[in-house]
Amino acid sequence: MCCNTGTGKNKKHHQDMKVNEIMDKLQAKYGHEKEYLQAVREVLESVEEIYNQHPEFEKAKIVERLVEPDRIFTFRVTWVDDKGEVQTNTGYRVQFNNAIGPYKGGLRFHRSVVPSILKFLGFEQIFKNALTTLPMGGGKGGSDFDPRGKSDGEMMRFCQAFMTELWRAIGPDMDVPAGDIGVGAREIGFLNGWYKKLTREHHGTLTGKGLNWGGSLVRAEATGFGAVYFVQHMLNKINQNLNGKTIALSGFGNVAWGAALKATELGAKVITISGPDGYIYDEAGLNVEKIDYLLDLRASGRDIVEPYAEKFAGAKFIAGKKPWEVKVDIAMPCATQNELAAEDAELIVKNGTLLVAEVSNMGCTPGAIEIIQKAKIPFGPGKAVNAGGVATSGLEMTQNAMHISWTAEEVDAKLKNIMQSIHSACVEYGTVPDGSINYVKGANVAGFMKVARAMLEQGYY
Repeated sequence: MCCNTGTGKNKKHHQDMKVNEIMDKLQAKYGHEKEYLQAVREVLESVEEIYNQHPEFEKAKIVERLVEPDRIFTFRVTWVDDKGEVQTNTGYRVQFNNAIGPYKGGLRFHRSVVPSILKFLGFEQIFKNALTTLPMGGGKGGSDFDPRGKSDGEMMRFCQAFMTELWRAIGPDMDVPAGDIGVGAREIGFLNGWYKKLTREHHGTLTGKGLNWGGSLVRAEATGFGAVYFVQHMLNKINQNLNGKTIALSGFGNVAWGAALKATELGAKVITISGPDGYIYDEAGLNVEKIDYLLDLRASGRDIVEPYAEKFAGAKFIAGKKPWEVKVDIAMPCATQNELAAEDAELIVKNGTLLVAEVSNMGCTPGAIEIIQKAKIPFGPGKAVNAGGVATSGLEMTQNAMHISWTAEEVDAKLKNIMQSIHSACVEYGTVPDGSINYVKGANVAGFMKVARAMLEQGYY
């Protein structure tokens, strides 16, 4: 990426070739890491135009430095199960960029965890954290360990073995992990307890802690709450509001739980939820009792949604399918990366959906995003929509540093302000000539500019 030269046509051609050149180099090194390459390409294509207006970025090779993690730790995690048998997993921590603050990002325990997944998540985290306005860099970690069906004793032994390998690489001003898929309150408790034992210190190195020992109110709900607040702002830009709107959610973990709670509170009706076995269509809408049942179901190790239809009259279970075929006003993927594909996007367009908000990280494939945007349906990318979770983690860090605790109302008010600020940044950098908003471009450019300037001001390293 270099400064602008030549005619508009030649300039565009040159810029495209530069992005492709960078991607070709990454492809040669990391060709098997498809998720990571997908995330990098999306950002580079979004920031290309503004990058070329800043030759100082090219001189400092900001992009070349930004797309490579600062470091990756890979380690063996050996633990003993309840049968007394020795088990071995692989653990990772990707410390991607700390230009604006300590590395910050979740730990994921799931059988799908490989370096590509963690690099894509860590890369996304850089810009997501920058959007929150809080001083946090980007990182991610986890293990291919599967927590489903594990006893408390097995979880504790695994977490202790994992932290034994990780603890030297983290700290409140170095790297602050949080929870993610497979890492909830129980796991954070075991991880923090062992970290405290090893360091002999009690400080806010992990977020998502219990309320009795440094945790923040609203943290568990924050990703879903923040997503709904962002959707409110998206609706306001098209002269709509949440009241009476129908919503399709996927997943049924904490993220979907928070989104369903807040959307229902604000007058919308959530009519789908999903799992690996299929999805639930509940025309009456989810409520607190139904959401609590799903959380209990998941906590019991049953990673399926079919029992919901057996328990609640009127609910239907559709096996082996995704909820995007249901006609709704708002679609909010809340499960995992690339869960909403091009064929799903075509159904969304056909059904006249008002907007799509990506609550999961990179929840939509590039083909799906292209179809949605081409149809002029507002599309909110995950790094903006789901930033409420990490924002509240940042607020937890602040409370720990100050040795105070804010009320739920205080945390929620700060979360609302942060989500409004993120939306405003997307509008500032993403408004196109026809007056519509390209939220993908807006989020990527806003986050990138903050990080790029911080890197530039701190020299080459």
